[in-house]
Amino acid sequence: MNDTTTSAFEEWVILEILGHRRLAGRLTEASIAGGSFLRIDIPAADGQPAITQYYAPSSVYAITPTTEAIARRAAALSRPAPVSRWELAAADTPSTPELYDDEEL
Repeated sequence: MNDTTTSAFEEWVILEILGHRRLAGRLTEASIAGGSFLRIDIPAADGQPAITQYYAPSSVYAITPTTEAIARRAAALSRPAPVSRWELAAADTPSTPELYDDEEL
């Protein structure tokens, strides 16, 4: 019998999501509603607050372990946009066709 144990993953990384998005920060494992997720804590930089995001492991293209200094520098250069409520400009009220007197036609 093999008595190996696995420890929870906790590393500074460059995380690539589906090959389209690159994030940097401290990566750990998380369980939400019984499902496994990856949690990335992106450090605060340049007056911007720290950000935490969760991703399903199936969405990961690559995980590159790195040093804290490199991850912090990469995080400062490629910060994700903060989540905000979508605000749509108020639609113009459709104008009511003016009624003309028969004499004006």
